[in-house]
Amino acid sequence: MSLPILLILGALTAFAPLAIDFYLPAFPALARFFATDVEHVQLSLAAYFVGLAAGQLLYGPLADRFGRRRPLQFGIALFALASLACSLAPSLEWLVVARFVQALGGCAGMVVSRAVVRDLCDPVASARVFSRLVLVMGLAPILAPFAGGLLLAHVGWQAIFVSLGLFAALCLLLVCRYLPETRPQDAPPAPLAGALLQYRLLLADRVFLGHALTGGLSIAAMFAYIAGSPFVFIDLYGVPAQQYGWLFGSNAAGFILVAQFNSRLLRRRGPDFWVPRAVAFYLCAALALFVVAALQPAVLWPLLPPLFACIATLGLVMPNTSACAMAGQGTHAGSASALLGSLQFGIAALAAALVGALHDGTARPMALVMLVCAAGATLVAWRTARCRADAAVSLGREAQ
Repeated sequence: MSLPILLILGALTAFAPLAIDFYLPAFPALARFFATDVEHVQLSLAAYFVGLAAGQLLYGPLADRFGRRRPLQFGIALFALASLACSLAPSLEWLVVARFVQALGGCAGMVVSRAVVRDLCDPVASARVFSRLVLVMGLAPILAPFAGGLLLAHVGWQAIFVSLGLFAALCLLLVCRYLPETRPQDAPPAPLAGALLQYRLLLADRVFLGHALTGGLSIAAMFAYIAGSPFVFIDLYGVPAQQYGWLFGSNAAGFILVAQFNSRLLRRRGPDFWVPRAVAFYLCAALALFVVAALQPAVLWPLLPPLFACIATLGLVMPNTSACAMAGQGTHAGSASALLGSLQFGIAALAAALVGALHDGTARPMALVMLVCAAGATLVAWRTARCRADAAVSLGREAQ
């Protein structure tokens, strides 16, 4: 895969973390502006997750029917317009609706980027490309909260959303100029009427569903952290909004470094080998985080090591579960990518909402939701590995 395409795909996959992480430092300011509390402001984050989950189901069949470029161009344009609408929000209800529409546009980049990787790469190469995309898109959660804090301090929260609109406009220009159509030319256009049937077939595929749920539960734990960290860092432990980005970015840096290490691991074993082992380590880190949070330390630093371990381990889980789920999807890569992303962010929306619902003025709700998600991901991953092993044994017997 050429470097320009890799960079464009990285920018497309950065839409979600940018639109999420960029405005996290502004949660307290938004609460003051709309005369509410941080828990209600978190509804705008949950609305974004719901939009990501629902919108991807629309773009998958469109990408299989009309190719990768046209649905992508429409989605980016919608994201840009919705970002400007967010900056003009006179009420929290307006912001929540605009964030939902913003997600409907932004998820096009997520669906199409995975489909393009599947168009151009085999499963092992796909896992390596996804690891590299983590490096490209990982700059977003490192720089976004820091930049958002600066804009908040010097201009105001509205500038955060204006900046997102300008970023989308630049991405649209790059896609129109440099991203070719990658859908196989010899593949017949998938009829839109068959979209529901294709989704039903994918949901009946236990291996695909297992990898999708493993990745979804793991990502949900990360978004529980995203939803809860502004309160834990800024309100509970008094971290200034401008410094919040440094803490958030340090965890994202661990995520990036482990993802690059994943490329080396793939030289020895395939992605399906590493997934159950990675989520088991993830579960141990989440358990340690919950124990520390339950003790309610008077200072922040005891929470940081297990939190860093949780987020860093996702650098192993996310690229490998995506590659395993997309393997063998062929001409239906768009639908598979859409269902994969929809399941993942649907679970993430529930996790983010649950953190707000369980809010008790401590770090325990965030840690508890992360632990439950990690436990679920571990159980599903090991069950999926067993299904793959049973299928391999059945094929061997049939061959005999």
